[in-house]
Amino acid sequence: MIGLAAPLQFTAGPGRLDVILATLSGSSRSQVAGWIAGGFVQVEGQVATRSSLKLRGGEVLHVQIPPVPDATVAPEQVPLDVLFEDDHLIAVNKPPGMVTHPAPGLNTGTLVNALLGRMKLPEQIGFDGPDGYRPGIVHRLDRDTSGVIVVAKTVGAHARLANAFKARETAKVYLAIAAGSWRADQPVTVDAPIGRHPVQRQRMTVGGAQPREAQTLFTPLATISTGHGRTVTLVRAQPRTGRTHQIRVHLAHLGSPLLGDPVYGRSSTLIARHALHAQYLTLPHPLTDHPLHLNAPVPEDLLNAWLSLGGHWPAQAETPPPS
Repeated sequence: MIGLAAPLQFTAGPGRLDVILATLSGSSRSQVAGWIAGGFVQVEGQVATRSSLKLRGGEVLHVQIPPVPDATVAPEQVPLDVLFEDDHLIAVNKPPGMVTHPAPGLNTGTLVNALLGRMKLPEQIGFDGPDGYRPGIVHRLDRDTSGVIVVAKTVGAHARLANAFKARETAKVYLAIAAGSWRADQPVTVDAPIGRHPVQRQRMTVGGAQPREAQTLFTPLATISTGHGRTVTLVRAQPRTGRTHQIRVHLAHLGSPLLGDPVYGRSSTLIARHALHAQYLTLPHPLTDHPLHLNAPVPEDLLNAWLSLGGHWPAQAETPPPS
């Protein structure tokens, strides 16, 4: 990892903070948004919290550009639950609390660090940039989402798998516990575009800034009534698109955010993270194109949270849906 660069200072013109700073620094707006979200930008000595902050002009801007993780990210000897591995890819059951790849301000304890401790990962074009060091990464799971994640071991495998996700040749199935007012007795598809929250930039929302299409099929597996019109539902989620926080946002949109999700709902004493698990993933093998079916067992914390609510564990929760 490289050290911090010397702080930069600019005098602002009138307009939005992110637009002005991108112009002055020669950086992209998305990169500038990352600086702001990370607390690296000050306006008149105060840490900026919103990319949309309106500037009058004449304000002094200080930017402490964060270090960008590079190929010197350290390998770490971390045990991994490997679901499948060959010369082309590795599939891991990611535990909750593990970030997928290093990013500015975070360069240890990630899945990439752990994988580098056991193998070499491909360094294809774009593996290292403002969003972090991402060798072999073709899709991501949120820090507190457990379950199946696939990482390419060669440049060719990365290209094929990345295209498979982009072309929607993959099938993802999640298991979740939703808590709130949504009373579900049959499958429902949520078709609601998702964009960045206009004020809270770490969040996504239905609508929002530059929304992109998003569809998720939710199938209720079992429901517990908690009184006062509230329910807790064990639900299977099948996202047909891959937007950031998609399942979490769509469940909150239905009125039943994930149990234990402090961002879109609230924390819970029943589980120490949001109750979401990537249970199944089907994708074409990058060499043969034959379907590869991957399954990550249901984690104990999610199972125990459901049982502590007094619910029984339905058999269909352990059975993949029809393809």
